[in-house]
Amino acid sequence: MIKKLAFLAFLPLAIQGFGQASLPSPLNLSSEQNKENMMQQLGIKALRPGKNGDAKAANPANYDEALANPYPNWPDVLTLKNGKKVTSAETWWKKRRPEIVEDFEREIYGRVPQNAPKVTWKVKVTDREMMGFVPVIAKQLIGHVDNSAYPHLNVDIAMTLVLPANAKGPVPVLMMFGPSALPAPAQPPKEDLEKINVAIKALLINANPELRETFEKYPAYNPIAAQSTGFNPFAPRTGDLPATQQLVAKGWGYALIDPASIQADNGAGLTKGIIGLVNKGQPRKPEDWGALRAWAWGASRGLDYLLTEPMVDAKHIGIEGVSRYGKAALVTMAFDERFNIGLISSSGEGGTKPHRRNFGEAVENLANGSHYWMAGNFMKYAASDSRFGSKTANDMPVESHELIALCAPRLTFISHGIPEQGDAHWLDHQGSYMATVAAGTVFKLLGSKDLGVSNDYKKEKMPGVNVGLLNGELAWRQHDGGHTDLQNIKHFLDWANGFIQSPKSVEK
Repeated sequence: MIKKLAFLAFLPLAIQGFGQASLPSPLNLSSEQNKENMMQQLGIKALRPGKNGDAKAANPANYDEALANPYPNWPDVLTLKNGKKVTSAETWWKKRRPEIVEDFEREIYGRVPQNAPKVTWKVKVTDREMMGFVPVIAKQLIGHVDNSAYPHLNVDIAMTLVLPANAKGPVPVLMMFGPSALPAPAQPPKEDLEKINVAIKALLINANPELRETFEKYPAYNPIAAQSTGFNPFAPRTGDLPATQQLVAKGWGYALIDPASIQADNGAGLTKGIIGLVNKGQPRKPEDWGALRAWAWGASRGLDYLLTEPMVDAKHIGIEGVSRYGKAALVTMAFDERFNIGLISSSGEGGTKPHRRNFGEAVENLANGSHYWMAGNFMKYAASDSRFGSKTANDMPVESHELIALCAPRLTFISHGIPEQGDAHWLDHQGSYMATVAAGTVFKLLGSKDLGVSNDYKKEKMPGVNVGLLNGELAWRQHDGGHTDLQNIKHFLDWANGFIQSPKSVEK
């Protein structure tokens, strides 16, 4: 009887082991191989080459505004597919918004799989630290993605949460795409550090007795030196404080979520990370999600955790990113309505830049080099030879202003720098402004304020540098810095705090 029970106890483990052994190992494909696989699935024989940022090279990008609008007529964000106009918030929420979401999921960014696994969050470290003169509580977190269906791959999302220690109540939090790191890890006091160094020296001498002579020759040397936080509150100010310090100084918290821990920023990673985990290490299908949607999914899982923190103001959680992470922040904001605030910075093609604009970076650049950011179907719009013929950006069912419109009526701040400081013409600042202008109709329909200009994207021109349009829930400001949003953080915080302190409810 005992032997029988032992066998029965072993049986589930044996079956589980057999099941794991029968699963395919993840394929190791290069970015080019992944691209070619998708082209074969779509029946694409050739893609048009991407534009070159060097004006002297072959196929240079256009920077002549007179040639920038070969497809001037964009999809009307407030016209249903059946041709009827959207005139009420109810029609937007129930009919038009779902139409736009479906097009973006199918053709541009891909779908989050229905079987996307759950994430379990654990606190790795809790530390009391100082950021300048502000005491904070910092937590390093790991979000383990359930990989029981495919144990060959492991995905652990890295996130750091920093909250003001002396807050009297829940605080707004800005989630930022970037490396997960504690701001200023607390150091042992001098007497404890001395004990640590004595112990380390003894261990080293025990392992290598010749080191005794070295330590005696340099008696003041310690293996572990006292560490500096890198911030001197008494040093003269030479510019803007880091964004994180500005946030806590204004009473906000912040979270740093590492996109690389969710999905690699390269095409070779498509059979790994969260995309590979769900696909059991195999290549994507045309409607599967790309890295931008995967990063956005990870941010949403981070939000799941933030909503469990009692000192986080659940009604005022934002998302921020610059460049490719600006694209990811916009995608996050558009698809997850629980994010109430967005700071979308220098996002370019695949973000706020209109696909139909012939200015700087083009659809072809993403379809070739950065295809892994997007759904496979995105490649169709750069095809020059395929089973369906040739398609261009003008064949896309959606445009970037509609992605911004999906953020309405929530607080949405579009940020750019200037080319002279490194926020390159490649990003098409005027085009991004045009898209923001066109998105304003939805903000107004839902009872919010837009930029305060007309919604005629064909005639509106960008305001001057450092001239902000910050009176509405939809905001714009081009600062005089480079490929960063640092110079806009203080303006963003003042703008957002104005709405947080004077809340307005918008019914769906």
